Amino acid sequence: MSTYAVTDPSTGQTLSSYPLHTDDELGTALAAADATHRRWVLETTVAERAAFVARVGELHVERREQLASIIVREMGKSYVEALGEVDFSADIYAYYAQTATAIMADQPVTLSGGTGSAVIRKASLGALLGIMPWNFPYYQVARFAAPNLVIGNTILLKHAPQCPESAAALEQLFLDAGLPAGAYTNIYASNEQVEQLIGDPRIQGVSLTGSERAGAAVAATAGRHLKKVVLELGGSDPFVLLSTDDLDATVQAAVEARLNNAGQACNAAKRFIVIDGLYEPFVEKFTAAMNAVVVGDPRDDTTAMGPLSSKAAADRLTEQVEQAVAQGAHLATSGERQGNYVRPGVLTGVTPDMDVHHEELFGPVATVYRVGSEDEAVELANDTPFGLGSYVFSTDEEQALRVADRINAGMVFVNVVNADAPELPFGGVKRSGTGRELGSAGAEEFVNSKLIRIG
Repeated sequence: MSTYAVTDPSTGQTLSSYPLHTDDELGTALAAADATHRRWVLETTVAERAAFVARVGELHVERREQLASIIVREMGKSYVEALGEVDFSADIYAYYAQTATAIMADQPVTLSGGTGSAVIRKASLGALLGIMPWNFPYYQVARFAAPNLVIGNTILLKHAPQCPESAAALEQLFLDAGLPAGAYTNIYASNEQVEQLIGDPRIQGVSLTGSERAGAAVAATAGRHLKKVVLELGGSDPFVLLSTDDLDATVQAAVEARLNNAGQACNAAKRFIVIDGLYEPFVEKFTAAMNAVVVGDPRDDTTAMGPLSSKAAADRLTEQVEQAVAQGAHLATSGERQGNYVRPGVLTGVTPDMDVHHEELFGPVATVYRVGSEDEAVELANDTPFGLGSYVFSTDEEQALRVADRINAGMVFVNVVNADAPELPFGGVKRSGTGRELGSAGAEEFVNSKLIRIG
């Protein structure tokens, strides 16, 4: 039986299932991706490929309600947030369409000696494999597909097993945008089939967004076959509060940073590190604001947060929180779990000897720590195996920048949350992965930066 199925997390009802592609079907898809690449880069200009990508973005806008409704029933995202994801994805395609010429422009090299000239000319690599997660079904695809299509690479896209309907909708959207068959192909594949694809010499690189376990497995396989790999994995992002002239606004920012996508975002703020003088009022206001969040039917426009994505996700978060409480932490929440609906909660009293101190809570539960100094805040912020995003709030600009420099993460946001943009590179260090997506950096991962030296 296929593992690809749409199971509405708000009801637990399985609405549809999709069969796995056979090995022969995957072979045909790979052959088409390889052949299309060979033709496409010769028959199209950068501007022409950019026009295709621009049209992909336009179709996201034209079909935004349909696309949003699909992911509401696939993974429980609130309808309002689903519309926002579709819109942001459209912006990403537009960005790469607009910047394609600059991305692919030759880069002259100043010679230190001799005569002649040298230039770095960017070229495509070939067929790429993308392995995408369930939490942002359109956005995650956009940041991989958009730059690579303007480069001239072709894509095989394996989506999360719980997102087969959105995966199919995306494939149709790319075809409707005018891209040739084989430029973007959706595949329903098992882990074993993915391993075989990575080993095939026609696959030139792999991009994965997912868990540490999945990242380690894909990286190991890619390494054996000497394939370039980009990994965007987990995060336990610190939110460091050192000073504020508007605590209410800062608390609201903290809630928004924690509860985006019901807290199921790798770059969501998860650990709130608060200077001693602000700790008590922050905890009081933050807990009240978290408890006031409207949790309910994700299809209702008044709902701020729907269910978690699946029973497995809700079970995992519940187990982590229960263990933290058993080990001595205090949990403040306004209600109990009901099915896949988990009320926002705030954990205090967490210490380094507790398991939760070193884990990622992938859901609407925050941990709050008290610190006595800037140095202690930085030390605690870095006391994690992850290094994806981070947030620093301070009224002292010099202090904010100093702390930003000291935090070991791929991204630092100062006095702002939810400020991601197509032009800003996204990625982390340590166990949060390797490589970057979005911005110009995202277009540098799967290119042949070819040196041409002329005497």
